[in-house]
Amino acid sequence: MCYGTEFTSRAILQWASQNKVEWHYIDPGKPQQNGFIESFNGSLRDELLNEELFDSLADARRKLAIWRYDYNHVRPHSSLGNRTPAQARRTFVQDDSITPGALVQASIPEYSTARLSL
Repeated sequence: MCYGTEFTSRAILQWASQNKVEWHYIDPGKPQQNGFIESFNGSLRDELLNEELFDSLADARRKLAIWRYDYNHVRPHSSLGNRTPAQARRTFVQDDSITPGALVQASIPEYSTARLSL
C-alpha cells in the first residue's frame, strides 16, 4: 500500500504489521510511482477537503459519503472512457472472461452510506 504521509498513522501501521501487509512509501517527488492514488488524493483534496468546513466528525463523515457517492456514481472519469467507476465495474463484472472473485465485493457494510442522514 502506498499513501502520502497525510493518511499515515500509527494505527494504520500497527494494523498493517499485525495483518502482514507490506507498507511501501513512494520516493519523495515521484508521484508517478503511484499515479492512481496520487490522482485520487488530489481529487479528494481539491473537491472536498479544500472546499468544506467540518463541524464535527459526523459532519465530515456525511460530507465524505456524499462526495464518495458523486465520485463513484455520478461523475465520469476520463481514465475509464468517460464512464463512472460504478459503470466500469458493471461492465467488468459482465465480462465472462474475467476470473470469478477478481473484484472486491461492492456491498461492504462499513462503507455503506445507508445509516447516514444526508
